[in-house]
Amino acid sequence: MKLTHEYRSNGYNIVLDINSGSIHLVDDVAYALIPLMEEGHSLKECQEELNGLFSWDQISSAWEECTTLEHQGMLFTKDPYEKVVSDFVLRPQPVVKALCLHIAHDCNLACRYCFAGEGEYHGSRGLMSYETGKKALDFLIASSGSRKNLEVDFFGGEPLLNWETVKALVAYGRQMEPVYDKRFRFTLTTNGVGLNEEIMEFCNREMGNVVLSIDGRKEIHDRMRPFRSGKGSYDVVLPKFLRFAELRGQKNYYVRGTFTHHNLDFAEDVLHLADLGFRLISVEPVVAPSAADYAIKEEDLPRIMEQYDFLAQEMIRRQKEGRGFQFFHFMIDLEGGPCVYKRLSGCGSGTEYLAVTPWGDLYPCHQFVGEEQFLMGNVETGVTKPEIAQQFALCNVYAKPECRDCFARFYCSGGCAANAFHFSGDIRGNYRIGCELQRKRTECAIMIKAAQA
Repeated sequence: MKLTHEYRSNGYNIVLDINSGSIHLVDDVAYALIPLMEEGHSLKECQEELNGLFSWDQISSAWEECTTLEHQGMLFTKDPYEKVVSDFVLRPQPVVKALCLHIAHDCNLACRYCFAGEGEYHGSRGLMSYETGKKALDFLIASSGSRKNLEVDFFGGEPLLNWETVKALVAYGRQMEPVYDKRFRFTLTTNGVGLNEEIMEFCNREMGNVVLSIDGRKEIHDRMRPFRSGKGSYDVVLPKFLRFAELRGQKNYYVRGTFTHHNLDFAEDVLHLADLGFRLISVEPVVAPSAADYAIKEEDLPRIMEQYDFLAQEMIRRQKEGRGFQFFHFMIDLEGGPCVYKRLSGCGSGTEYLAVTPWGDLYPCHQFVGEEQFLMGNVETGVTKPEIAQQFALCNVYAKPECRDCFARFYCSGGCAANAFHFSGDIRGNYRIGCELQRKRTECAIMIKAAQA
């Protein structure tokens, strides 16, 4: 298992010590030397190997510096987690701390790439009743153990089609907080069609985060996110999103887009959103069956990699000019980062995080809704198939063969279980295109941090 990852980006020689997370910006000598040292070569062997490229004194000096870093636990660090992964697997079943409430299995748009089938999720249209939503919050409280902070995301379809129920459930949650010594953090994902002043004011008071769905340039957005009549939705939602972002003080929101095979120049969509004034941006690759005309293909990867490089460099330039913005996939914490359990297992789907359908059925996450083999129970009965939860509890970077020697494994934590299942048939499999993109985004994120140091 490799201990370091070396790459060049934007003029930097970057070395990641995979297991410690240490990042090193090195000169050409150390960049050439470190792989040889990891392979076990002696100083003399390294000098002979690099003879003609660098002087023996240069190699000796770099050797001493690298050896010092090794003694400090910052280079060639052995994996500290694999020996304790059995403790992680056998830990008590984690409490449920978050729910994705499918408040509406219906939508007023007809997005071409929608994994939810325009809100139907392989089933029928429907809106969650207040009583079902109330039982979902009761289930979350009862299943959360001693955990105080709980999260509930109002999701769809389009949640604003069931707005009165959203408001009523927020009010119920607030009533229950002092009773059970809990604190709810409510969030909302919306396409923006139904936004108005009253809704924005309520969200600014009650929602910890709001995700606003927009794909970027007008022609790109309208192609993939039309109304059912075929008319584009960009001109309808953009003014509302701009006002909403300003009302929220340019914080606690994301404009969230999707790029496809049809806009491989997606960096232009990110920059379009930034030029409009949005400061918190996420534009993510579509995940779709390979037969779809808009699906990302293997041959698209080089172009996408170039776009991530371009975007990273442009972000650095704009930051220096005082026009900086955040791009979700380039955000990593190199100082603290998530706890070891999160590094090994990721989002907690199927264990700490569950999705609830309008009829109260429980699934591991929103992307499994409608896959009957993953139906875990109901808000009235609780989890009646704990073996499904156990499958997800056993899912970690050491249980996934493709993850074991990937330098990005502690940043993506094994990736999305739903994508793995849909592309490999196993939640412990992998989605190869997604893995390639994750590795590139990790490299770009580290480079940006290096440039800002």
